[in-house]
Amino acid sequence: MAENNIIELKPVTHITVDALGPAGERTFYIQAYTEDVSVTLVTEKFQIQSLSVGIEQFLAEIRQRLPQLAESSPAYDENKMFIDKPDDPLFRISEFGLSYDGESDLVNLITREVPLGYEETGDEVHFWCTREQIRAFISWGSEVANRGRPKCVQCGQPVDPAGHFCSRKNGHKH
Repeated sequence: MAENNIIELKPVTHITVDALGPAGERTFYIQAYTEDVSVTLVTEKFQIQSLSVGIEQFLAEIRQRLPQLAESSPAYDENKMFIDKPDDPLFRISEFGLSYDGESDLVNLITREVPLGYEETGDEVHFWCTREQIRAFISWGSEVANRGRPKCVQCGQPVDPAGHFCSRKNGHKH
């Protein structure tokens, strides 16, 4: 069994998510920096959407257990949230995990690579973020995910630029 590599970015100076490409064909990326390291990973739109919900729940649980902590803000500066064009993403994310270090008040966003075979484990990147950084990350991530193709008012499915065959209109294009 192959041993996986773990990259620790503790703490990150910046973390963001963005999508590149035309609507309906976008590729989603997570990108983070420390003082001397930059890491870019590929992810999926649904993963960003699910991660946003999961992190909000995780942060609420932390606040419930540690009520003395100040509420973290979801505010972000949009101009600082766009990624640098990735030359070579490290890997495609298969799964996420979360942990919290109460001593440093940092949230650890754990990302794991899609393994190549059944006997292998994928590499990991651990992004250690402040609660403010992770809230801004998911707020921006939700915004980016929602900027895709418009939804059909009849069936709720994405509308392609060339048109849409709506199941509620018996497949008629509109």
